Amino acid sequence: MTPFAITSPARILFGRGEVAKAPALLRGFGPRGLIVHGANPGRLAGLLADLGAGTDSVMTLTCAAEPTLPLLEAALAKARAHRPDWVLGLGGGSVMDLAKALAGLIPAKDGPMDHLEVVGRGLPLSEPPLPFIAIPTTSGTGSEATKNAVIGLPEHGRKVSLRDDRMLARLAIVDPALTDGTPWSVTLASGLDAVTQVIEPFVSCKATAYTDAITAPAIGAGLAALLRLQQGEDREARDALAWVSLSGGMALANSGLGAVHGLAGVIGGLCPAPHGAVCGALLAPILRANRDHAAPGTEAARRLDMVFATLATTLGGAPEDAPETLAAWARSAGLPGLTAMGFDPGWQETTATAALTASSTKGNPVSLEHAALLKALRDAA
Repeated sequence: MTPFAITSPARILFGRGEVAKAPALLRGFGPRGLIVHGANPGRLAGLLADLGAGTDSVMTLTCAAEPTLPLLEAALAKARAHRPDWVLGLGGGSVMDLAKALAGLIPAKDGPMDHLEVVGRGLPLSEPPLPFIAIPTTSGTGSEATKNAVIGLPEHGRKVSLRDDRMLARLAIVDPALTDGTPWSVTLASGLDAVTQVIEPFVSCKATAYTDAITAPAIGAGLAALLRLQQGEDREARDALAWVSLSGGMALANSGLGAVHGLAGVIGGLCPAPHGAVCGALLAPILRANRDHAAPGTEAARRLDMVFATLATTLGGAPEDAPETLAAWARSAGLPGLTAMGFDPGWQETTATAALTASSTKGNPVSLEHAALLKALRDAA
């Protein structure tokens, strides 16, 4: 067996009702805290009050959209002035990214550009991060289990990461009850992101025995949960989707992703399309491209065939047509194409070019050339 390492949050609590343990556990990290939450915290008002939000010792910040460098810099100035002992992300993937970045940068002696990859200096953090605690309220990115924060740089047309092993959560509380009642459009987009993030690590050229163990069972489970939630609210399906999302986060932290995320990272820097919806639109075209370019009898072909068989078992249709079946179901379920999300078709050429060198693309199971990525973008439009 090929050697591998396992990177994960220091402690994970999973299950309905586990969030009730948060206030007592937070006190163990110190008296002064910072809570980053989403744009509409109304349904979380009681939980925020239990966590001490709004007191002199616990400051709150709103993350209303996917974080950009200007938003991060403004939040960092406020956060440093508060001098928190810990940072909690309470919300979706964007909230997690901002909270994780703040936890990493508040103690630092320098600014974000010294540590951001690609467009910055990419230096290691100069000081240990503050304790980061994650309580996700959507099932999608799995960011509660990863060591990077994704930040948009509109002037560069890119999304890049702030990354450090020490940025992993000290505590992640995944309580599926916090996702109950999520609107279907959000459930679909974030759920397809979660499914993508168990498929890509499973077929990745960087897959390990550990990532195989948590991704292979989650692929069909994630799609089945989405099918049930399409019919109406379902507690068991919410629980399953939350587990798939967490599994995807743990998998991508220990393996590679692929061309779906390679393209999505570029698209996210060009337009405000929701990340999960972008991944959902690209998943089927990239699966088709990967299978068409995988040589017969290779490990890549074997793994892709396993994914195709799982998709066919869950969605119906023939295994060889699985990507097209998936794309047709997603569109019928309400997932828009890239153009409807605001992605200009005129950006396709440059997006495909940029994705060729993206870090996520390096984990793709086969080497896809510019023409294949361009076709995937057109098929997802």
